[in-house]
Amino acid sequence: MKTIKTIRSLTLAVAMLGASSLQAQTPDQLAQQVLAKNPVIDGHNDAPEQIAERFDSDLSQFDFRDTQSTTGHGTRPMHTDIARLREGRVGGQFWSVWIDPELPEYEAVQRVIEQIDIVHRLVAQYPGDLQLALTAADIHAAQKKGRVASLIGMEGGHSIGNSLAVLRQTYALGARYMTLTHWKTLDWADSATDAPKSDGLSEFGVSVVEEMNRLGMMVDISHVSEAAMNDALDVTKAPVIFSHSSADGVTKHPRNVPDAVLKRLPANGGLVMVTFVPSYVNAENRDWAAAEKAEEARAAALYPGHAAVRTAHLANWNDANPMPPVTAKDIADHIDHIRDVAGIDHIGLGGDYDGIPFTPDDLSDVSTYPVLFAELARRGYSAADLAKIARGNILRVMRETESTAAAMAKSKK
Repeated sequence: MKTIKTIRSLTLAVAMLGASSLQAQTPDQLAQQVLAKNPVIDGHNDAPEQIAERFDSDLSQFDFRDTQSTTGHGTRPMHTDIARLREGRVGGQFWSVWIDPELPEYEAVQRVIEQIDIVHRLVAQYPGDLQLALTAADIHAAQKKGRVASLIGMEGGHSIGNSLAVLRQTYALGARYMTLTHWKTLDWADSATDAPKSDGLSEFGVSVVEEMNRLGMMVDISHVSEAAMNDALDVTKAPVIFSHSSADGVTKHPRNVPDAVLKRLPANGGLVMVTFVPSYVNAENRDWAAAEKAEEARAAALYPGHAAVRTAHLANWNDANPMPPVTAKDIADHIDHIRDVAGIDHIGLGGDYDGIPFTPDDLSDVSTYPVLFAELARRGYSAADLAKIARGNILRVMRETESTAAAMAKSKK
């Protein structure tokens, strides 16, 4: 009997010691522990655009293992390289293939294929670090090999030149989501930052969403108008994503997601991949960005034909009007709001690194994701919550999108 009591006492002591140890774990330690097992899958990174513009798409001009000392045609280092992806515990990255919405249709199609080619060549050049991923299973396979799963997301429906055939072929080349618009309204889909044409989606826009469902390509409704968001949700048979947007209920901005749309996500199964764009996540920064644009227009009117004078004028304005600070706490506020309105199962991350000129102060590049996860841990997010935000939710959406496509194919046989 004494032996049994002794065993019970030892068991209780060990349990109490474990609980004490867990309680003593710091937010930084919890963040690192979770991300070691559940590395981030980020929804949006514009490194392919930077490679095209800075290095003329020539991979021999830089070493992607470390880009901090290489700028090419740029003025500041890139936000992204393999070393910093690993430091930031990034295990999967949707590389954005963006092209200018002003391009003519046929040139837009050519350019997007060239951008997709950059991703394929980048992966081929660094096979020990990067691995192309087309499915959720591919991401798991890459993680087992210690590689960053590399996925492709097309940013803007202008990329398909009003052609479902082109949509199908970009899917065949590896694109696994398409953002329906960029900043410009299309013939078939309204942008959040341009005048509407279709009050959401046109009949062809509906057919685009249906074809994306059939293919197994995720429908990305960042950048689109609220009416287009709702039309896409009405039509789609698969979960949607917002690859890089935040919460309008925290910072009112046309690029953010209204609460009325957030409330529809539980029924759809989709998620908002919260972005780090300073003007989207902080109202003071939003107002500053608008004032800076206004000053740029004013300088252009005051000094036409005098680029150097305009540059000096704007430098003086920026010195007198420093950008309001933005930190991981601002991003966490948006995550809190989306959790409260839609639920923890509908949150991911889409940093928009290398697509923005400014970053939050403490989230300066892809190495800094643990900073955000530590902030969330400080706010009481559990290890399970953090794992969902890091990768669990987007993996679920990918699997459900793949299942939808399989079911649609089966129903036609």
